[in-house]
Amino acid sequence: MNNVSITYFVHGTTTDNETHRATGWLPGELSEVGKEQAKQLGTQAADKQFDVVFCSDLKRAIDSAELGFGGTYTIVQDERLRECNYGTLNGEPNNFKENMSDFVDNPFPNGESYKDVEQRIANFIEHLRKEWQGKHIAIVAHQAPQLALDVILKGLNWEEAINTDWRKTKSWQPGWDYVA
Repeated sequence: MNNVSITYFVHGTTTDNETHRATGWLPGELSEVGKEQAKQLGTQAADKQFDVVFCSDLKRAIDSAELGFGGTYTIVQDERLRECNYGTLNGEPNNFKENMSDFVDNPFPNGESYKDVEQRIANFIEHLRKEWQGKHIAIVAHQAPQLALDVILKGLNWEEAINTDWRKTKSWQPGWDYVA
């Protein structure tokens, strides 16, 4: 069976990121720094050839994908790649992220849990395995979908994925590789 190669990119820094707010399912606006980061995605991935670029249907991911890969690759928006829905905490200060593990099984107030995100991403991975077998795809999305990939494709449990997240270890890199 042919696998699907995935290179995962996070969207550029948003104005919410800069003010320590959790955007969640709100569209989000790239900051000036975020726009520059997004423009660099294509250059940083110049050694890779993609068959398609998928991105979340939230504005910050769409803008990042367009700035980084527009004109070079077909970009397909997919709502399954959305950030976790923080419910009533969308757009609020992100101090709850210190206790992300509290929301693995339990949903955010009027939102979803990280396991809900895992189900969305598992469904997306199945789609990739059916439609993109043997291909190399790029994804531009958010924190929770990337953690879900770590759980689904790397075999980490949610606690491990949260605790080893590059955002905590300050170990950003220009793309993370996965095999589905």
